[in-house]
Amino acid sequence: MNILIDILPTIVNIEGENYEINSDFRTSILFELLMQERELSEEDKIIKALELYYPIMPKDINEAIDKILWFYRCGREEIQSKSKGKSKSIQIYSYEFDDDYIYSAFLDQYGVDLQDIEYLHWWKFKAMFKSLKENNEIVKIMGYRNIDLGKIKDKEEKAYYKRMKEIYKIPSIISKDEKEKLDEIEEILLNGGDISKVL
Repeated sequence: MNILIDILPTIVNIEGENYEINSDFRTSILFELLMQERELSEEDKIIKALELYYPIMPKDINEAIDKILWFYRCGREEIQSKSKGKSKSIQIYSYEFDDDYIYSAFLDQYGVDLQDIEYLHWWKFKAMFKSLKENNEIVKIMGYRNIDLGKIKDKEEKAYYKRMKEIYKIPSIISKDEKEKLDEIEEILLNGGDISKVL
């Protein structure tokens, strides 16, 4: 599938039958959050994912799941990592934790209010998200999270990025109080203040 020349799918074919698939960006965000949910069993995740995507449940559940994954990947084949060893992929964004940054970036760059827009195809959302400009706060934050400190030689620069990585790391579980504290730290940093009193 090519977003430039193909009509974006809202239907998938399973065993010769067409099924509507919920193609709005919110569905796939909910799917990603669902897959990160620690409290649910794998079986519960599969059931909830099927309910999320299909208004009418397909008969072939295995193929229905394959089509969900295909749709979620925007029609791309699964990319196999070429590197051998235990290299772990770094999560550089979170739809739960970074929701306000992502919302603001779309509003600022595209004039798209993700709250007010009734429908936006997941593949369009992903293309827009991947193309956010460097001056958006979420892109800066993703850069901090992704930076390899081992490649930075300058001590002060390394210390700065280490601090940024710590401030903007994605917590596995975060309470409302912790989120408020992080928001407070960010506000102080943006205003050039000293964060040592709140740490």
